[in-house]
Amino acid sequence: MDLGITGRAAIVTGGSKGRCVGPCCPVSVSAPGSVLLLAEGANVCAVSRDITLLDELVASSAGHLVTASCDLTTVEGCDLAAKACLDAFDRIDILVNCAGSAGMGNILEISADDVDDALLLKFHGYLRMAQRVIPSMTVRRWGRIVNIAGTSATADNLPTSLANIAVHNLTRALSDELTSSGIQVNLVAPGMTLTDRAVTLVARAAEQQDRSPQELIAEVGSGLPAGRAADPAEVARVVCFLAPDACSYVQASVLYMDGGARRATP
Repeated sequence: MDLGITGRAAIVTGGSKGRCVGPCCPVSVSAPGSVLLLAEGANVCAVSRDITLLDELVASSAGHLVTASCDLTTVEGCDLAAKACLDAFDRIDILVNCAGSAGMGNILEISADDVDDALLLKFHGYLRMAQRVIPSMTVRRWGRIVNIAGTSATADNLPTSLANIAVHNLTRALSDELTSSGIQVNLVAPGMTLTDRAVTLVARAAEQQDRSPQELIAEVGSGLPAGRAADPAEVARVVCFLAPDACSYVQASVLYMDGGARRATP
């Protein structure tokens, strides 16, 4: 299927590894997203703090791919990411905000700094990146911003929960402001997804319980209507789905990809 995004320029943050989709195989949502956008003919700028992982992505990918190693918790890092895409492709049409991870801990033990760290990358970083790509999109009256933020709201994951809630509200606010300019802003909310971060968390929990990571993943997955966790590529395909003109009427929407954990309501 031709998505009609050939020649479009996309920035994918968290573009080498992707730790933002959480709990539970060493693959990311954002790296498959970069690869799938490339396969559809888009030009991609992958952004990450880890230059080694970016080099690995370049080595394993085909197409018009450039990278930017920068820290999106800083204004300078966000400026650098946008500049890298503009320098390479002279435009920015698509932004996939996927950077962001937060430490976990019991609600009685976490500090305000833990919450600030989560918000700095996942909320402030998303907002700053959106602000930097909007001028290029506005000139052409065409743009797509896809934010990635889950729905976790547990007592042992409050920093991530607060950052996710902030991104949900950010998505709505940006869409209200930008829809009339031809820019669509939507959010993909994955549930349990087999990311590299998930493996680390599950391995830690499995060791504490004297069980295998595979056993824990199967157990949690079996509790979902889908009966399994998501593969990162499945989330990436939905991100790509939101990019073309065929989705021109999808605005300010949240696409829950949680295997049926959250039921649709009439």
